Amino acid sequence: MSNTPNRTFESRPTICPFCGVGCSIEYAGNESATGVDGPVNTRGEICPKGAAAFDVVAHDERLTEPLVRHNGSFVTAPWEEALDRVTEGLCKVIDQHGPDAVQFFASSNCTNEENYVYQKLARILGTNNVDNCARLCHSSTVAAMSERLGAGAMTNTLDDLSETDCLFVTGANPAEQHPVAFRSYLLPAIRDGATLIHVDPRENDTTEAADIHVPLRPGTDIEVLNAVAKTIVEEGLVDEAFLEERVSGVEAFEAHLEDVDVEANASRAGVAPETLREAARAFAEADSAALITGMGMSQHRCGTDNVHALLNLALLTGNVGRPGTGVNPLRGQNNVQGASDVGTLPGILPGYESVTDPDARARLADEWGVEPPGEPGLTEVAATHRFGDEVRAAVVFGENPAVTEPNATQVASAFEELDFCVVIDLFETETAAHADVVLPGSSWAEKSGTVTNTDRRVMRMRPNADLPGNARRDLDILAELGQRLTDVPAAFEYDGPRPVFDELTRVAPIYAGMSYDGIGEGYQRWPFPEGADAGTDVLHAETFATGERTAPLSAIDAVPPADTLEEGELTLTTGRVIQQFNSGAFTRRSERLMAMRGEDVLQIHPTDATARGIEDGDTVRVANERGEVTVTADVTTDVREGVVFCTFHYAEPLINTLTGDALDPVAEIPEYKHSAVAVERVGD
Repeated sequence: MSNTPNRTFESRPTICPFCGVGCSIEYAGNESATGVDGPVNTRGEICPKGAAAFDVVAHDERLTEPLVRHNGSFVTAPWEEALDRVTEGLCKVIDQHGPDAVQFFASSNCTNEENYVYQKLARILGTNNVDNCARLCHSSTVAAMSERLGAGAMTNTLDDLSETDCLFVTGANPAEQHPVAFRSYLLPAIRDGATLIHVDPRENDTTEAADIHVPLRPGTDIEVLNAVAKTIVEEGLVDEAFLEERVSGVEAFEAHLEDVDVEANASRAGVAPETLREAARAFAEADSAALITGMGMSQHRCGTDNVHALLNLALLTGNVGRPGTGVNPLRGQNNVQGASDVGTLPGILPGYESVTDPDARARLADEWGVEPPGEPGLTEVAATHRFGDEVRAAVVFGENPAVTEPNATQVASAFEELDFCVVIDLFETETAAHADVVLPGSSWAEKSGTVTNTDRRVMRMRPNADLPGNARRDLDILAELGQRLTDVPAAFEYDGPRPVFDELTRVAPIYAGMSYDGIGEGYQRWPFPEGADAGTDVLHAETFATGERTAPLSAIDAVPPADTLEEGELTLTTGRVIQQFNSGAFTRRSERLMAMRGEDVLQIHPTDATARGIEDGDTVRVANERGEVTVTADVTTDVREGVVFCTFHYAEPLINTLTGDALDPVAEIPEYKHSAVAVERVGD
């Protein structure tokens, strides 16, 4: 399935479009990618997704002409007609209901320059209703780390994690989800003697390398982390000098821990108390210990509190501000970090400055000619809950929320309530099915620009292919919309991505010292202040990014999951596998990855399977009040008793039919990791 016969391909080092590691790849002929020595994959290693990256570029289902809805169906249309429809549809909504009636969905699959122009368009139109998929994966991590430490990104680098003495990995499976980072940076540390503690309700590829496995029940992260903190304090394992110099709120926190019962917390989590104590000692007694966190921690209605509880461990033991330490979230897409850096968040301007900050807004007004609004906008999940009411239109850029958002049946219905919807994408996705206009954009291999990886490295993309048919580059589409929709068309006149990046460095202090020439074939890491010789590798060494010398400990109480288990129900938790990516819009169009995928399965413990008359390979129905799916049972001890696991985001079966849309009150991230479900064998 290829549309390559009339296209030109050229091998140029660029960045893999998948996870946040940021491996360098290039075209290798025959619609394949090869790894090249790069800033992160220094030996040119790539994972199976990277090797199949060109499958989506060459796919014959690529959109090559604009689509407009006519009498309920899509027909192809010239660009001018399609853009006229977009202009008329959005202007009508704005004229009737105001700019806050439009929601902008940004893309972590797209470049910093594209996302910067996209949020600029939204804000010049007069709304802060712009968000990206970080809302669905790490917004709670960013919220907690920003509040306590002043920056919501990896405190350390992948390079210095290879020097650590202890890796405390919680809610993440880097061996499978970030395999190059695991093999190149984490595994060497383990082989050199570092202790690996893995906190996860499942045994997976990461667990195989672990010294200590904490198979907690989903939703009991705070109980586990508070028990670890209690052990550290109780056994005198705190770093007294660090607490004295760099930490506040110590007495209040220790008073809070007096009510923490390690045995009781361990019982609620379903793990042995001695396992938690062993983990606490290994972490606190190491000369340097690093926390690595993923969506298993963040995707809860108490995700922000989960991360606050995790931060306490770093502060208690002095494991921050030094190589081999810190709190290190692993990003799931190649530009989740960058999309947030450049301001595609409803309360944050480029460079993580608040929309309520008048000085930051004034600096943008000097650059743009228009001051952005001063009130935070809607998150993408909150917006979908308001479709058809105060939100009447959506612009969806390179994302597929009809699949990726929780309670997916309700989300699909909500899209039908909009007055107007435009989608910019590569394929007719499940979200595009609800659109009035679909504009064919550019894939990762057809564009230049920059992306920012999981440890804050800004790296350059370079095109390896021309565009298929009449598809256009995303940056050109966004600039055209800016010129058509706003009163300052000159603000969207760009000759490629380089001048956009130059503008970004003028308005975002964390990027101020960067340049395309400085990045070159390598990278530059933020924060990179203007006039500095280089970026900062390890954050919070002398002061925290808040500007303060100290950071506070925070007393966190456990929060129960939104779904309460009824008699006979199991806890559904979700995650990824190595051959799957986001909504599957890319990966399900790769024959190579689909050959790896095999059949979708529901992992279920033998005890739970026997109680329901389920045998390995049976077709089972998984259901709750939000919907139901059918899937094949994989009876295995890899998942703990009382818990079932299935991959999320695949369009079929769409497990997000079952996930709940209860939101974290701070970050408004949904609770993907704990849903109450009934499981039965089909035919019973």
